[in-house]
Amino acid sequence: MSFYTIIPEELQWEHEESQEMYSEIELGGVLMQVRMDGGNRATIVRLLRCNSLDDYLNPAYAPGGQIAYIPILLR
Repeated sequence: MSFYTIIPEELQWEHEESQEMYSEIELGGVLMQVRMDGGNRATIVRLLRCNSLDDYLNPAYAPGGQIAYIPILLR
């Protein structure tokens, strides 16, 4: 396969490596994609599934918002 671009090779493959840092979590019944940051923090990337349309207008779930991400084990 040939791939022709004016973008340097390092920048092209750098973007694909960063996709591994995304996770899907459910918070308050809303399934969202988040980007993991350091220090138990995560940034909301997008909402995948909501309970109602009002959840899309909730500023707590706005893309770019920060949430505390502390995983717990359920028995």
